[in-house]
Amino acid sequence: MTKIKYCFASLLFLFGAMVTAQENSPKEREGGHTNQSKFKQLYEEFSTPNTYRSASGAPGPDYYQQQANYKMDIELDDKNHRIYGEETITYINNSPDDLEFLWVQLDQNIRTKDSKALLKNGSKVKTEETVENFAKKYVNPKFDGGFNIEHVKDASGNALPYTISFTMMRIDLPKPLKSKEQMSFSIKWDYNVVNHVVDRARSGYEEFADGNRAYVIAQFFPRMAVYNDVEGWQNHQFWGNGEFALNFGDYDVNITVPADHILDATGTLQNRKEVFSKEMMKRYEQAKKSYEKPVIIVTQEEAEEASKSFSKKKKTWKFSAKNVRDYGFATSRRFIWDMQAVKMSNKDVMAVSMYPPEGNPLWEEYSTKAVAHTLRSYSSHTFDYPYPKAISVHAKNQGMEYPMICWNYGRPNPDGTYSDRVKYGMISVIIHEVGHNYFPMIVNSDERQWGWMDEGLDTFMQYMAEQEFGEAYPEAVAPNKAYPSRRGAPSKIVPYMSGDQNAISPIMSNPENVYKLGPNAYGKPATALNILRETVMGRELFDHAFKTYSKRWMFKHPTPEDFFRTMEEASAVDLDYYWRGWFYTTDYVDIGVKNLKKYQVANRPATGDLLSKVILVEEGSADFDPNLNGKAASETSKTLKEFMMDNMTAEERSAVKDPKYIYEITYDKPGGIPMPLIVEYTYADGTTENITYPAEIWRKNDKEVSVVVSSQKELTGVIVDPKAETADIDTTNNGWPRKEEKSDFDKMKEKIKG
Repeated sequence: MTKIKYCFASLLFLFGAMVTAQENSPKEREGGHTNQSKFKQLYEEFSTPNTYRSASGAPGPDYYQQQANYKMDIELDDKNHRIYGEETITYINNSPDDLEFLWVQLDQNIRTKDSKALLKNGSKVKTEETVENFAKKYVNPKFDGGFNIEHVKDASGNALPYTISFTMMRIDLPKPLKSKEQMSFSIKWDYNVVNHVVDRARSGYEEFADGNRAYVIAQFFPRMAVYNDVEGWQNHQFWGNGEFALNFGDYDVNITVPADHILDATGTLQNRKEVFSKEMMKRYEQAKKSYEKPVIIVTQEEAEEASKSFSKKKKTWKFSAKNVRDYGFATSRRFIWDMQAVKMSNKDVMAVSMYPPEGNPLWEEYSTKAVAHTLRSYSSHTFDYPYPKAISVHAKNQGMEYPMICWNYGRPNPDGTYSDRVKYGMISVIIHEVGHNYFPMIVNSDERQWGWMDEGLDTFMQYMAEQEFGEAYPEAVAPNKAYPSRRGAPSKIVPYMSGDQNAISPIMSNPENVYKLGPNAYGKPATALNILRETVMGRELFDHAFKTYSKRWMFKHPTPEDFFRTMEEASAVDLDYYWRGWFYTTDYVDIGVKNLKKYQVANRPATGDLLSKVILVEEGSADFDPNLNGKAASETSKTLKEFMMDNMTAEERSAVKDPKYIYEITYDKPGGIPMPLIVEYTYADGTTENITYPAEIWRKNDKEVSVVVSSQKELTGVIVDPKAETADIDTTNNGWPRKEEKSDFDKMKEKIKG
């Protein structure tokens, strides 16, 4: 009998073990995965910190940068629109490496008649085109504007061997240039200047009906490529979109032009009394003390009179510039010239404009005003402008920047009238191009590789300056309206971020490889920084961190990691999820209300073990009593109320507000970018409550998250992102109760009826 019991017990044990094993069977178990959290640190994307660039985002103890100093003699042949130049470059090797050869940039080679840049994009036949475009494509001869290099010589006059590779020239050295050594060499060259209105070049001339030309000249000389700790030689070819990677240096430049030309350039004019008339000198001295409005140095009447004859004499303008990364100049006998002084904290800076009569009256009214405002606005958010002047030059269809000088569009109609669109367009491009003095002329990022680091940061700063312009000059903006910024506000980037993913690139892309450069390098990073300032970090934290970055990298070469790391290090805000979503992916923002559940405390006697429990039942269930709506939880059970009060102090009892309504709200996130969950709750009495849940609320569930709201008042509405702060691409799911969307057919009927 005992034996039978034992066997039976053994069978029971075995059966139980089998059942347990089946219950724990791993046959349906999913495989493992790597860390897919949007909130993981950017260790995989970032380069490893080192002694050149620290983990904090600041330059490391061994940080270095090369220096290239230039002495140049330039002559403009106005009759044949040709530049002749000779330069001596002194190159200082501050790197720890010995250099076997040097790389020099020849950007004008993008305009040779057989330039590879003409073939970089595919093309298709257009069955209908303007005569001008058709002639340009198929009839007119190709413009030939590449550098003609006459010689490259060392300091002793010996020829140095060189090899030209499209827009780069390698100079082979007889012996390596050792670390901490320097060498000088000279280059002589010439090239044809392009008509930038016809060929839409960054540099060139515009020809007027009377035969006069206005020149805006840049990329006109062979320039040293950058050698750094990140890439060694930055010798990426210039294809047109990726702009420039350049060294800082000192420039002494002599520019010879027709004697009746007016000229200004990067640097301080050294022979002003030789090239200015006595009347111009008198006006210039007045301008140095005029802080409220510009003083005209060359009037419109004087410019028009000078345009009537073409001097065969020459005049040389001599300039010196310290610690600049590039050089540009503008010259014409048709230029009007005005200036005014702008106070920085410890010095005065001259705000300058040059423009032909075709620019007036718009330019005389607004150009120098916009220059002065830009210097004040940008300096307040970064550092005091360090250079002696900032020049805005009128150039049709142009917007381009160089140290202390830039070209800007915005031309009135022939009768002098202009629309608001033209006015705001001109003011905005001046703010943007003058603003480039800060990024990248001083905070010297690599534009050839990371276009957004100058264009995006500058567009963000432009947005702030535009809004401040409207406040500083309300008479310039339509009454009771904000400045109509084209980029920067979250809503402006929604069409791009909600577009075809096949035509969108991450911000962290080379400018040559993006589909739409404007939204990608300008609009999206500017919007991301604006949202970061206004919504994610707050102005105080953001402004301190941004100013820290700007001052750390003045006159240095930052990388994207240096910017990202500094913004976090100076604010104590972990932003890896933000950089990842906005800058490293093409994800978009889309957050909505998925559903809402309403609960009430069950009307049951709290007995036994229920003395310490509250039973909540969902609306629609059998236990939900509509008659209890609006009653506090303590009113449903005297025992519950007594239990609650027994466990409180007298002070706590007086402060207690027993919830009458309890809601569970589920928010979903169809978009890939985690963002703060900004919610406006509306109650039956018409009051509203705004709550911002941090972006970290998505860290454990990237798809959806639920929150509980308990209230004394009935909830009647929920809206996500009520002020459109996050660039949410789909607002149809942002509210509860869900609004019924009209069909396209109904919208069409309303439009027709209207």
